[in-house]
Parts: sequence; C-alpha cells; structure tokens
Amino acid sequence: MLRNWIINELTNQEESCRKTLAQQLRISGTLAKLLVQRGINTLEEANAFFHPEIGLLHDPFLLNDMDKAVDRLYEALHLNQKILVYGDYDVDGTTAVALVYKFLQNFTSNLDFYIPDRNDEGYGVSYKGIDFAAENDIKLIIVLDCGIKAIEKVAYAKEKGIDIIICDHHTPDNTLPEAVAVLDPKREDSTYPYGHLSGCGVGFKLMQAFAIKNNIEWTKLTPLLDLLAVSIASDIVPITGENRALMHLGLKQLNASPCVGLKAIMELCDLINTPVTTSDIVFKIGPRINASGRMSSGREAVELLIAKSEETARQKSENIDAYNQLRKDLDKQATEDAHKYINATPVDEQTSSIVVYNQEWNKGVIGIVASRLSEHYYKPAVVLTLSNGFATGSARSILGFDLYKAIDSCRDLLENFGGHTYAAGLTLRLENIAEFKERFQKYVEENLNAEQQVPQIDIDAELHFAEINLSFFNTLQKFAPFGPDNNKPVFVTYNVVDYQNRCRLVGQGKKHIKLDVRDLTGGPTMSGIAFNAHDPENTIKYINSGMPFHICYTLEENNFNGKKSIQLMIKDIKIPY
Repeated sequence: MLRNWIINELTNQEESCRKTLAQQLRISGTLAKLLVQRGINTLEEANAFFHPEIGLLHDPFLLNDMDKAVDRLYEALHLNQKILVYGDYDVDGTTAVALVYKFLQNFTSNLDFYIPDRNDEGYGVSYKGIDFAAENDIKLIIVLDCGIKAIEKVAYAKEKGIDIIICDHHTPDNTLPEAVAVLDPKREDSTYPYGHLSGCGVGFKLMQAFAIKNNIEWTKLTPLLDLLAVSIASDIVPITGENRALMHLGLKQLNASPCVGLKAIMELCDLINTPVTTSDIVFKIGPRINASGRMSSGREAVELLIAKSEETARQKSENIDAYNQLRKDLDKQATEDAHKYINATPVDEQTSSIVVYNQEWNKGVIGIVASRLSEHYYKPAVVLTLSNGFATGSARSILGFDLYKAIDSCRDLLENFGGHTYAAGLTLRLENIAEFKERFQKYVEENLNAEQQVPQIDIDAELHFAEINLSFFNTLQKFAPFGPDNNKPVFVTYNVVDYQNRCRLVGQGKKHIKLDVRDLTGGPTMSGIAFNAHDPENTIKYINSGMPFHICYTLEENNFNGKKSIQLMIKDIKIPY
C-alpha cells in the first residue's frame, strides 16, 4: 500500500528554540529538532525529558474525589472490612488488580480479587460480581480499568450495602455513577494536570495517595512499578508527561528486579539478561497476559502476577503461554475468514469502513482481528460475534478518525459501549446489526476526509549518513521509552544508492529487502532491512539498476555474534519516478 510521507517542519519560533537547545546541550541540530517537536523548548524541559524521575509525578490528590477514596479505604482497613479488588480481564485490568492487591496485602488479609468472565459477564462491572461480593460479606469494592459508566451496577451495590471506588481512564458519559469516589482523569470536571493515565495508572495513584496520607515510604510502591510499565505499554496510552516518567521507572524496575510472575513470562520470551524495552512488552509480554482473559480467565493472569513462589509462577506462565498459542491459531483463522468475506462482497470492499459479523468467531480474538483488518484495508473496522444472545464486538480506527464518536452516533442501537478515540467495544441486539452497519458506514463516509484514507508516515527529520555515529545514536536512545506521542524518531534520507550490488530479497516469500546503501552526500555505508516491502520485486529491480531512491527509517542497534552496529529499520522506500 502506497503511503504519504509527512515531513514535520518547525515554525520560525521553534527553529529559534532548536538552535538554542543545540548550543546549550551540545548536540546536533537534528537531535535538537527532535526535542522541539516533542514540546521541549528550554534547557530545563530538556533535562526533565532526559531524566524522567519521581519528581515529575503529579500530586495524586489533584484527582477529583481522591480524598474521599483514601478516607474510605482507610476506614475499611481500620475496621477490618473485607475489600474486593475488581478489574477488567485485559492486560491493563489484570495488572491494575495485581498492583492494588499486592500493595494492600501489606495492611490486611481481608482481601480478595475478582475478574469478570469475558464470555459470561462481559466487560465492566457485572451483577454477578456484585452478588459475589454480597455473598462474601465484602463492604468495599475497588473497581479498576472500568466502571465509569456502571451507573445501575453501582446503585445495585449500594442497595446491598457495598461501597465502590472507581479507578478508570475511559471517557465518561454526562452522568457519573454515584460511587464513594470516581477517579478518572477524563472526567469533564477533572482537576488533574495529566489526562492519559492507564487504568493501572489510576489505581497506582490511589495507592500513592494512600501512602502519602499515611506516611508510607515510596519504597513500598517501587516494587509495583514493573506492573505499571506493562500496563502503560500494553494499553497504548501516550508515553508523555507523567506516563513517560512512570514508564521509565517501571522499565528500570522490570529490568532490575521484576516480580516473580513477570520474571516467569520473561523467561518464556527469552528476555532474561537482555534489556527489556517497550516493544518487548507490547509484542511479547503483554499478549501472553492478555491471552489468559481471551482464552480462559483473566483470574489466572492475576494469580501469575501476584505469585510468590517460582514454581507457581512457572506453572501459571506455561498455562498462559499455551493460551497465547491457541489465541494465535484462532485469530489467524478468524482473520482469514474476514478477508474472504470482504473480498467476496464488493459492496463491503468499496465502503469507507468495515463491519463484519460471524457468530463462530471467538470473542477473545475479535479485538485483534479488528486491528488486523483496520491496518490491512486502512479503514475503521468493527468485528462482531455472538455472545449470550447478543452481538458483541471490538472496533479499531485509523490515524485521525475518532472511532468513539462514530459509535456514539449509533448509541440508540446499542446495549452498551465504551472506549477511546482509536479502540472501542460495543454490544447490540442481533436484529440491529444491519442498521448499525449502515449508519456506522454513513457516519464514516461523512466524517472521514480523503487525506485520512491514505496511510501516512510522519517523518521527524532529514538525516545524512555522515551524521550517524555512536554519539548521535547514544543520545537518540535517551529519547526512550518510546510509544504513542513519543514514537521512535523516523528519518528520511534522499538519493541513496545500492552499494556493490548487495541489495537483495530475503525471507519466506521473498517479501523483505535487505539493503547496503550509500548516501550520495557522503558518510558510511549503512545496512538495513525493509520488512514486507511494497512491490518488492519491482523495487529490487530498480535498486539493483544503481539509480538513486529515497528511504525513511528508524535507527536500531544490531548485535550479531557479539558485534554491535547501527542499522536502518526501513519503513518505506520511494522510487523517484
């Protein structure tokens, strides 16, 4: 698929900041440009960016209702009331439950946790979960990564004499549940200075606030930061501001002293004795934790994450690894089914969005299938399956299109829905599927502009190979941890040429291009690889002709046989026809 390259240029004022930062920090103009693009304009901001430590964390009491939440938690502990830690079945939810549970274990044994069953109870607070709490004489439920729309469920719990503290980060409706406290940085009346915490992050802020109020040392919170890092990376929240500081601290904890459960997963992923990065969490650790809730029960993921013995952790991690393999098989089959359906239905193929339903698809993989379809066709995608007599689904969007608003426009057809700009979940009656599909597609057609329908690559800066050296690369590494809104910098180099006819097709199906290229303006020969290159056969023919072409890429460290080098991870190749 052809993609537009968008070169991010600076304004005159930003250009002035770039020059000043380059002089003050004694770094190249290109690196200074990367800072300015990330909103870093002063030496003080740059030092904070390069050293994201504890001091950058916000006062947790700035969250609306935090004082109420802390007081009610203290009361429950003081009166030795039973507390239930309740969370969603995905990575963010299960890490949040594990984090809060592990912290509160320091102060009470009157504690339990609850993860709803994806198939039986669905997303969010369930009546079954509240009934469980009532039957077990639980007086306080701490709800994590869900609950912001659970108005009826909270009222039901109150009737049974159960108080609820909500720790969520999803977009609320106009009316909030009448809980003891509703902690959510996305509240319309929010007084919190950062709006992008993960669900686990909101739970962490509650524990941080409790620690501050009760003079508990920071060291009691430090061991929990590895779980927080896993949640932030896996839930694809922005790696900016407070999240970036938490992610930095969490990665440090994960690499130095991970909890027993995460260490067991890291061993399965072959991540021991190697620096664990955000990408490792997103592509290796997170999917395995997620697989538990997708294929079986999210409860087993929590049991792994709170495990104290290596033997228990090993057994649980092996179970979860098996779930992940099953998940891969099911999502591959469902994705293939969806492609066949779309390709066999010309009307669907030509629309601006995708809405597909198959009652046979496993509910646990439809979110992954939606992601794959959205990426492949570059359209907002909704994937639905049958669950408890209803159509339940997951939706994923493309850059710049607000999926949540599109689904909200059809709310009268839905039983419930929730989510973010780029990802959402929904439930509707089977008889409403056809009308939902028609109205959703109409909304997309009316609100998706032509530019949004072409995938784009945002390029941070032009770079000449002469600038690429160890000093440049080491400074570039300080921009990590990478993630949304602080993505790994993408560079463009124009007019590169094949070096000694070394460029070739590699890999299964010969879809990847291995390159050794020179920059006509000088500098070293650079090696790189372009995975799943567009039109690889014709592209390699042009490259081998010796004519110049353009590349955009990120810089990576390659470690082969103990020898380290800088290589290009090529995102796209353009032939200057």
